[in-house]
Amino acid sequence: MQFNEVLSALPEINHLAAIELFDGDTLIARIDNKPGSAGSVRVYHALAQEFEVINAAAAAKGLILYAEHTADAIAFPGKHPNIDRLLSVEENQQWMVKLITLEQA
Repeated sequence: MQFNEVLSALPEINHLAAIELFDGDTLIARIDNKPGSAGSVRVYHALAQEFEVINAAAAAKGLILYAEHTADAIAFPGKHPNIDRLLSVEENQQWMVKLITLEQA
């Protein structure tokens, strides 16, 4: 399945302004819901709904959801930072996910 097909099957994110990822109290990433990163917000939102955190299992699922973009991220590190982040998740690591709604933004 292509990434666009995957996206159409994921939950809507119209209510979100961004997603923030935390390692403990440290903010490690903010992904804004805007053109160019809205697909990543949708993937990370779906992962948060299923796993509650981003851990090794969530990262593995995310790499599948990113479809053809995962191979591109592996071939060209730095081109897809939101995929690179999933590739870097270690076995015992987990990141907390904070959903930033439009009302909170």
